Amino acid sequence: MKDVIVVGVDGSPASLAAVEWATDDAVRTRAPLRIVFVLDRYPYEIVKFPDHNLGDQLTRSAARILDQAEQTANARRPGMAVTTEVIEGRPAEVLRELAAGAAELVVGTRGMGGFARALLGSVSTHVAGHAPGPVVVVHRLPETTRGEVVVGVDDSPACEPALAYAFEQARLRGSAVRALHAWQLPVHAFAPEISYDMDEIRTAQHAVVAGLLDRWREEYPDVKVIEDVHSAHPVEALVDASGGADLLVVGSHGRGALGSVVLGSVSRGVLHHAKCPVAVVRPRA
Repeated sequence: MKDVIVVGVDGSPASLAAVEWATDDAVRTRAPLRIVFVLDRYPYEIVKFPDHNLGDQLTRSAARILDQAEQTANARRPGMAVTTEVIEGRPAEVLRELAAGAAELVVGTRGMGGFARALLGSVSTHVAGHAPGPVVVVHRLPETTRGEVVVGVDDSPACEPALAYAFEQARLRGSAVRALHAWQLPVHAFAPEISYDMDEIRTAQHAVVAGLLDRWREEYPDVKVIEDVHSAHPVEALVDASGGADLLVVGSHGRGALGSVVLGSVSRGVLHHAKCPVAVVRPRA
């Protein structure tokens, strides 16, 4: 069901923050919320002396975690439609499949247990790098509403899904969009025999962003747009901007300076250091 929001939980504080974020977004988008616990029995089956009671313990633990998550959602937004489910399998694979059939997938960043250990490795890189559509990674929620959605932009087609998601989120929230384009000179630019017109480069970079935003300004005339273009390392710029944002949105692949670091530096840097939830958006087939 494409309009459902799926949130994966593991019982950690970060996953409960993910439930709160997903609950709020389900209300904003008028979508049902599906809370899942991925039960991976494999790590517990390779033991010298099998514990036949362990299976029941794992099942009961999953049920408790789902019950806590459902209570969190109901306390956050009473009366909304929530379903819970335990799904057996490898977390990264299961979550990637769920993302393909959902409006978005939401996960926490850290926690306890095998699922949690896989989050930053498999969810932030594997799922966010391979699952179609938005994957939102939550460490904690901002204490106050900041009224801004930051989206990283470059000159590649990969940023179009990210822009679409960012503008729709901003519209639903009544927030502004900060379109951030961070650019860096190539290494050979620092050779003394090569000269660059920095004013010309800055003008060209601003023109790239302005051209990208024209369509979205027309489609979302009520959304305030802030063009943020400057010379900096993309990850550093995105992390800095996240301090004033409710959500940071990035694409998954690209040819420009930002796009080239999304799966490497953004997943390993921004997802570790961003001061707000991060949405990695891949195009759907």
